[in-house]
Amino acid sequence: MQAPIDMEEERKNRDFVQVYPKGWRRLRWLIQTNPTAAKLYSWIAEHMDPDGGALVVSQVVMAEALGVSEITVRRLTKWLEENHVMVRVRVGSGVYAYALDPEEVWRAWDTTKEHAVFRTKTLVKKKDRHNAQVVRRIRMMMKEAAGEPELPGLDCDPETGEIKE
Repeated sequence: MQAPIDMEEERKNRDFVQVYPKGWRRLRWLIQTNPTAAKLYSWIAEHMDPDGGALVVSQVVMAEALGVSEITVRRLTKWLEENHVMVRVRVGSGVYAYALDPEEVWRAWDTTKEHAVFRTKTLVKKKDRHNAQVVRRIRMMMKEAAGEPELPGLDCDPETGEIKE
């Protein structure tokens, strides 16, 4: 069991986000391919939960934070998911859980940000009309975390998530 973290120690790393080499490659690719998506990716990395590596947030909050429309947020998050940059799971109307690859970025706890992070256990149906491919998306993220493949542009089966050689 981990010892409790002293509040003073916690404050020292309040703005800390670890970006691994794979994350830097991903960010360079996003900047080159879709700069607004790169902005969204970095915003999610900045605000994601330090324990679970995910962020549950409404599209309205993201749109306001990024200075874009809600439709732009919807398009960007769909594009990021289709390019295997993140996993997106619908948890409510206009509210999603977003998870980035922990091999790319890791977030430390922060106590002074404008937006609060809530630690939750979020339960969703794997096979409702909005989350029909949750199992496939999670399987893909786990494969990426295991090292295959590192970057988007993959040739994979859309139904099973299996990577084609």
